[in-house]
Amino acid sequence: MSMTRTILGLFKLRIGFMIMLTALVGLIVTPGTAALGWQQVVALGASVFIASASAGAFNQYYERGSDHLMARTRNRAFVTGALPESPAWWVLMAAMLLMAVALTTWMLNAVSAVFVFLGAFFYAVVYTVWLKRRSWLNIVVGGLAGSFAVLAGGAAVNPAIGPLPLLLAAVLFLWTPPHFWSLAIANEAEYAAAGVPMLPVVVGVPRAARTVLWSTVALALTALLPLAFGAGAIYGVGAAAGGGYFVFKAWQLARAPSRKTAMGSFFASLVQLSVLLVASILDSLVR
Repeated sequence: MSMTRTILGLFKLRIGFMIMLTALVGLIVTPGTAALGWQQVVALGASVFIASASAGAFNQYYERGSDHLMARTRNRAFVTGALPESPAWWVLMAAMLLMAVALTTWMLNAVSAVFVFLGAFFYAVVYTVWLKRRSWLNIVVGGLAGSFAVLAGGAAVNPAIGPLPLLLAAVLFLWTPPHFWSLAIANEAEYAAAGVPMLPVVVGVPRAARTVLWSTVALALTALLPLAFGAGAIYGVGAAAGGGYFVFKAWQLARAPSRKTAMGSFFASLVQLSVLLVASILDSLVR
């Protein structure tokens, strides 16, 4: 494994990029964005990206003793020895988060900085430390990490957060469970062997698959609500198309639960979120 791939994997930079994009979408859909300078927009993106990277590294370092139990995590850097264990990692992760919060406070405002902090805190501490191995609600509560990124973007423009960023934060909150539960159904045996109480391990695959379907329906309907608060036609088309596709794939999963249909639902969730974010950006630029 090259050092570049090792670093990408450690800090979960692909996930960090998506989290950063959600923060920028929260900023773009909030009225008054034009009053911000490009330096402030860059500061927001960089802060959320750095905070997310810090939380991603924390997750891997904290779970280095159990990641070998699952095929999808046993090749992580701390498991294989590609990176050495050292207390210096705690210092680095804390410094990264402190830098992200300080930059947001300096360039934007304290409310946005609080949301940047909460996003990292909920993923690193609430999800990874407190809930992942204790409750099937782990990913439900942990999903607030993505919602806080949207709120950080909205608060960067206006600390008194308006309806559009709030609704998009709700969409991110509702997106996370069916996204990860689909993956958990595909890897149910591994989660069970590792002792992680993901939903399909706790209630069984058929019931979990039905829960994914109804959760996806709730997500798709909620994603349409911004139309009542100023979102335009481009957003509406994206929300309807992406939501409809995810619901269809979740219906296939509920109808015939299997690894194939679970991965189909998982990838559909990525399509739905990507389409929604792009549609939000284009709709805001047109308006």
